[in-house]
Amino acid sequence: MSSSETTTDHKKIRKWAEERDGRPAAIRTRGKGGVLRIDFGEKEEEFDEIDWDEFFKIFDENKLAFLYQDKTKDGKTSRFNKFVERD
Repeated sequence: MSSSETTTDHKKIRKWAEERDGRPAAIRTRGKGGVLRIDFGEKEEEFDEIDWDEFFKIFDENKLAFLYQDKTKDGKTSRFNKFVERD
């Protein structure tokens, strides 16, 4: 059985992403900041690569939490993640 965890810890989020060759990115919107994403593999055309400082600034300003999975149910490394509202 696979399970997910939620965190707001910047170091844990960055470590999780970098272990999977993920890079911080945003999809720019008309408002301030953008929609955060972790970009894996080849760069997605609609994603703007950003640095970790900008990523976490947007993350904290929008009071987000990071929902993620370490392993799939068959034990492989998972890249499942999404951003959710903090409780």
